[in-house]
Amino acid sequence: MNRISRRQFLKYSALMSASATAPVFLGGCAVNPVTGRTQLMMVSRQQEIELDKKQSPFQFSSDYGITQDKKINQYMSCVGEKLLANVQRPDMPYNFQCVNATYINAYAFPGGSIAATRGILLKLENEAQLASLLGHELGHVNARHTAEQISKGRLSSLIVGGLTLAASYRGEGLGEIAQKLGMLGQGLLLSKYSRDNERQADTLGNEYMVEAGYSSRGFTGLMEMLNSLHKEQPSSVKILFSSHPMSSERLNSALQREKGIYRYTKDYPINRERYMDNMASLFKKKEGIKLLQQGEKYLEKKDYEEAGNIFKKSLKKLKNDYTAHVLMSKCLMIREKPAKALIHANIAKKLYPSEVQAYHIAGIANIKLKQYTKAYKDFCKSDELLPGNPQMTFYKGYCLDKQGNPKPAARNYMTYLKMINYKSGKYSRYAYNRLKQWGYAK
Repeated sequence: MNRISRRQFLKYSALMSASATAPVFLGGCAVNPVTGRTQLMMVSRQQEIELDKKQSPFQFSSDYGITQDKKINQYMSCVGEKLLANVQRPDMPYNFQCVNATYINAYAFPGGSIAATRGILLKLENEAQLASLLGHELGHVNARHTAEQISKGRLSSLIVGGLTLAASYRGEGLGEIAQKLGMLGQGLLLSKYSRDNERQADTLGNEYMVEAGYSSRGFTGLMEMLNSLHKEQPSSVKILFSSHPMSSERLNSALQREKGIYRYTKDYPINRERYMDNMASLFKKKEGIKLLQQGEKYLEKKDYEEAGNIFKKSLKKLKNDYTAHVLMSKCLMIREKPAKALIHANIAKKLYPSEVQAYHIAGIANIKLKQYTKAYKDFCKSDELLPGNPQMTFYKGYCLDKQGNPKPAARNYMTYLKMINYKSGKYSRYAYNRLKQWGYAK
């Protein structure tokens, strides 16, 4: 480990930040697979796939992981795969996932990873609407909307605090919780699409689902549901509409297509019964999930006591729900009750041993309880399950530091400082100052 001065540290960190947030892409022109027109494209197909592989696992984790309900995921994959016969980029490694988050959203990464939350699946009424939802996200991938934004410089920062950013979209309270719990991760590459992007994705998604044999009524139904939420419950869908702008124009266009070019699909199926049968296990949890949604709203408002009361009610209905226990654990941590928070975090670890958030919260709780050996194990497991989060490296160093092991702690601190995009934050300052005290930095 080389000694570094503070000036060198600042300079090196700034260079690391610049290289991490502005990766070099090879410039050139490409033919858009949807329009057939030549366009400026700085991102290759392989780079889209690599970005997806790097970013999507962190987003899935911030949404409490992919559901463990195999029937739901198999069903979603089956519906999604039916649409692939008609896409313009059939060679992309598509996958379709239900994630455990309860807020209302669906999203796509540039390499073909597509997810829908439990919250939005509970709003759908039939398989044709699900096909429409997945088709719309496929539209973004096939029209290369994220790659287009990168090429035009609209996504200048590709490496961001994923969990914090996801929370900040939903309200100051959740963003503050993420920061206080040190939940700063490598994450999101989710585009904020333009209205033109949305129109094109709608047109493509409608085409994909009709060509797959569904009635265009399904797409219109999806737009009616979204338009209703946009007008009546805007606060419940902030994230969805921050990235997917909604307008009455989108609904009107869907109605025009249904009555016009797709009028022949009037008697095509929408498969309501099949959707309800395959989603039956999710709908059984509907009341409990509604309580989780309410609890999260109180977290946003920083009314942590009321949030805790509602999460307690939700756990009576969702005794074995991973998300419910993690949310309760977070709430208890923010209320400075680490011992109780640890109970729920440990339950969550047993319920979903391959998901990261419970280990992270357990590690923070163990630090608060000065149980540094246990905390170190939690952070090591978290880093093993989802490598690449610099915060886990910091916490491993911190636990070793508190156990009186400066040499391995210093290695972790130095690695952490090399990994982060430099910001003058408490973690980077702490790590640098400890390195300085031990003689590893000037």
